[in-house]
Amino acid sequence: MSTTNLIEILDRFDAQPEAARLRERSYELLGPTTAAVDVGCGTGLAVAELRRRGVPTIGVDVDAEVVAVAAARYPDAEFRVADAAALPFADGELTGYRAEKVYHAVADPAAALAEARRVLAPGGRIVLLGQDWEAILVDAADMALTRAVVQARLSTVRHPHSARRYRNLLLDGGFHDVSVEVHTSVLTGDLVLPVLVGLAESARATAAVTPEQADAWIAEQRHRAENDRLFFALPVVVAAVRQSEAERGGGHLRPIKPEVPSTHHTIR
Repeated sequence: MSTTNLIEILDRFDAQPEAARLRERSYELLGPTTAAVDVGCGTGLAVAELRRRGVPTIGVDVDAEVVAVAAARYPDAEFRVADAAALPFADGELTGYRAEKVYHAVADPAAALAEARRVLAPGGRIVLLGQDWEAILVDAADMALTRAVVQARLSTVRHPHSARRYRNLLLDGGFHDVSVEVHTSVLTGDLVLPVLVGLAESARATAAVTPEQADAWIAEQRHRAENDRLFFALPVVVAAVRQSEAERGGGHLRPIKPEVPSTHHTIR
């Protein structure tokens, strides 16, 4: 998939009410900060929204092409090309760190988290968001084939289970009392059809299914889209912690308590 097509799909998803609610929740968990970074900022939407909330935020992304798009869309904001494990900030320079749909793609999640800790000042907050690639739910006539299609996608993702590991990743990184929420998005419109086609194409490319099976599965999903019978559910894990001012020396983090233990939204 080209970067242009990917951006188009992401824009359509970002415009959905559930995606907007999830971003807002992440901003609430991030809290009031004096200097934040949005790691894996993509085309810059979260950076722009945080700035409108009065949170000075810099966006960083490893993809120079999407950073250029972000800079063109939001010329008043600041964006930089950088890897999550090598952020262009001094030790303790920031008070907020947000990373959405990033840790499944980085080379080493532990190294990225260590870098987050390095750039955060005492009292700084971390919010991680990401989907679990194995927990994708799709309705289809042949569930065995559907499981094969979903499982095949895992082989193309560096860390497909990173989201379910956020809590332990943070604990192993020296953080404490991590708060975790799971927000489940349910998509039933044809917005999700390109994603389903992409799953089948990945399965075909890795020989997890035959070309005939992939074609049949795609045809079924297209038929479902035409008849309002698509069903796609995706759990997104949100983990948040903050460093207590009382623990400057130890550098331990305490959680930002969630308003509710788990939130579930549905897009119709």
